[in-house]
This record gives sequence, C-alpha cells and structure tokens, in this order.
Amino acid sequence: MGKKKAVKKAAKKKSSKTEEKGIQPEISVGLIGHVDHGKTTLVKALTNKWTDTHSEEIKRGITIRLGYADMSIYKCLKCPEPECYTVHKKCMKCGSDTELLRKASLVDAPGHESLMATMICGANIMDGAILLVGANEECPQPQTQEHLMALEIMHIDKVIVVQNKIDLVSEEQAEKNYKQIKAFLKDTKYKDAPIIPISALHSINIDLLLKEMQDRFPTPKRDLDKDPIMFVARSFDINKPGSPPEKIKGGVLGGAIKQGKLKTGDEIEILPGYSAGEKKWKPLKSRIASLMAGGAPLDEVHPGGSMAALTELDPSIVKSDQLVGSAVGKPGKLPPVWYNLKLETHLLERVVGAKDKLVVEPIKKGEFLMLNVNSAATVGIVNEISKKQIECTLKRPICAEKEAKVTISRRVGQRWRLIGYGIIKD
Repeated sequence: MGKKKAVKKAAKKKSSKTEEKGIQPEISVGLIGHVDHGKTTLVKALTNKWTDTHSEEIKRGITIRLGYADMSIYKCLKCPEPECYTVHKKCMKCGSDTELLRKASLVDAPGHESLMATMICGANIMDGAILLVGANEECPQPQTQEHLMALEIMHIDKVIVVQNKIDLVSEEQAEKNYKQIKAFLKDTKYKDAPIIPISALHSINIDLLLKEMQDRFPTPKRDLDKDPIMFVARSFDINKPGSPPEKIKGGVLGGAIKQGKLKTGDEIEILPGYSAGEKKWKPLKSRIASLMAGGAPLDEVHPGGSMAALTELDPSIVKSDQLVGSAVGKPGKLPPVWYNLKLETHLLERVVGAKDKLVVEPIKKGEFLMLNVNSAATVGIVNEISKKQIECTLKRPICAEKEAKVTISRRVGQRWRLIGYGIIKD
C-alpha cells in the first residue's frame, strides 16, 4: 500500500511539473535601454538564460532575436512582502515550496543605435516595459531617449524604471543618478513610474522588481475569437547539415500572436510571402506541424509571450530570418499587403537620440526613410508630399492593417534616427 501511495504521489508531482512547464506566458515585457546597461544580465537573473546566445532547436523552446526568454514569477506564502516574490520554485529565504503566479516572456531589445529598428519592432508585441538605466553613467544616454520615445509612440503605458549597477557606485553617485532619471522622466507620460535600484549581477532587489511587475503589468484581456494574426520575429532551419531527407523537418517561425489563436494542424498563410521577381510577391501557404510556448509543446497558442511554430515549409525558405516581418494567419483572413504607403505623418520637434538637439526638418520628396510596423522593417522612398501626408514606394512590401501605426526614422550622419510616426491611409 505504501508503494502505491508513493507511486501516486510521484506521478502527481510529475504531472504538476509538466503542467506548469506547459503553461504559455501571459504577457510580453520589454527590456529596453542603452547598450551595456545590463539588460541581458537582468534576463539571466530573472530566467537563468542568456538571451544573446541561443539554440535553434525547437525542442529546447524559443529564444528568438530580438532575444526572448520565458520567466516565472513565484510567491512564498510564508514570507512577508516583498521578500516573498521570487523566480525559484523553492523560497531562497525559508526553503518552503512557492506558488506559481504566472509566466511572462522577456523581450531583450537591442540597445545599440544600429539595432533601433529591431527594438521598435519589438515594441509592437510588448504589454509593458522595463527601462534599464545604468547608475554608473549619465542619464539619459542617446538610446535611452530613443527607446522611451518609441514606447510613447507605440502607446505602451505600463513602464517600470530599473536603476541598475548600484553595486558599482557610491551612495552619492546613486542619488545623483536617481535625480537625473526623475528629471528625464518629468515631461513624459512615465513621470510617476517607479524607480527600483538593483544589481542584476548580484540579484539585489529582484524581489522588489517582481512585486512591481505583478502590480503594474496586468494580463490584458485577449479576444480569442478574432482571426489569428502572428508577427514573425524570427525564422530558421533546425535541421543539422547532412540530415537524411526522410528526417528533415520544416521551417520554424518564431514570434508573437497579436490576436486570436493558432492550433496544431491549422492551415496558414504567410504574407507578404516570397519575392517572385519584378517587384511582385506571392503568398506562402503551409500547415502547422507543432507549436511551442513556455518551453513545452502545446496544441494551441494565443496572445501573451513568445511562441514558435514548426511548419511544413521548405527549410531553405525560412533560414537566416528570411521571413522576419511577415504576418501569419488563416488563408484569406490577413490584413492587406502594401507595396506603396500613404501615411498621415506626425513628426517630432527634435531628432531623438542625436547628441546635438537637431530640429526635425520636413520630409523631402525623394528621401529614403526607414519604416517600422508590427515586426517588419522596410525602406520607403518618398514620391509625393502634402501638408500632413506622404506617399512612399516600399523597397520590401509589408502586411499591415489600415490605420496601423508606422514609426519613421531618417538617416542622420551614419545612423537611422527616429523622427516621428505615420498612420496608414488608403
């Protein structure tokens, strides 16, 4: 009898672990800030994963560039707040079992100015953001300004500010840096955002950060009855060189679902598809062979966190991120593909991120602009200009809804700099 009970208990424990592992993350939280301010180190503290080194094996889960890693927030029922919040199944203070509150996907957005396009794409799939500021440098740095402006443009309202690397500075330096952060935020919608001093390297005040994430990042209400739309943030081939033909698997699409849900076995369409020459693109159609989210296979995925779909596509079509920026959905149900865009423009007063406070000059006919919408980045050549509108011919077509918001960047010196946004019109 004792043996049976032990087997039952072990089976129940195993089932509980599997169930927990297979939970899809409920929200996507962006980690943004200037290069080298410690975003990837913070991801390591929250998830035990480095997002800048990743495997392309779907069986190991999904860590897609931008840089994705799933985290779990636990709570110890015996310890007081905020010490009760942890990322561990066992409380590090009292050793008790903890309770899983929810899972989240962390989007480690590149901080380097040359990778701003990737960050702006990432903002489209974030439910909230953590702005990381290094206590050992002056605030704001150029990319800190640019990232915050991108969040404002994309209407991401939930933001927590983290003052990192407090272990590297004196108390006086930390206080001076704190005042700089407050001054930087005072004229933005984030003036009342909490500022949490931490050391990501030594996991100091991580419990405080987890409490704020629980309090300030509610899980949005999702409409699962809408036609599904997935934004592709990565695409790759998981087959090893020399694999026999009978063992070759289809291409993998990684990203996030904006609305609706996708299931294993679903027929899908991918837009704008592939280039068929002469500036024409043809849609791709395939079937979902399997789905991954939360580090485990799932039969169904929905909005909230990163996911990956193993498809029946020829691996050569998806390798090396060739389908990044595409939209995935049910055949015939996706938004239109645009080869030309008419944009209602909203320009900023000053060029964001430039060292000198450059005034944003009007857009000129014939100018090349970098345009970001959903997970897509393309270049538009300005053909027509009116008072509040421009018309662009796109180097690479995009799939997006009418009235979608498009960020606009201009070449300033050797860098693309954010100068405003546009709304897609007919």
